[in-house]
Amino acid sequence: MKRWMMTGLLLLLFAFAAIEAGAQCSICTKTAQQLGEKPAQGMNSGILYLAFTPFAIVGYISYRWWKNNKS
Repeated sequence: MKRWMMTGLLLLLFAFAAIEAGAQCSICTKTAQQLGEKPAQGMNSGILYLAFTPFAIVGYISYRWWKNNKS
């Protein structure tokens, strides 16, 4: 039970850290500056969403592999 609580806290911490992260390359930063504040925030959120998805998929596959090999 403690392991699930620690995993949940770690995921929650990661989610809050991702909200404040600046995930833009130099070209995206220049484009976002030209768009304005609101579209730039949407663009940044989209970049973070696209970056998080592969990590979530690989994490799920790794967890399932670990769980099946454990027994």
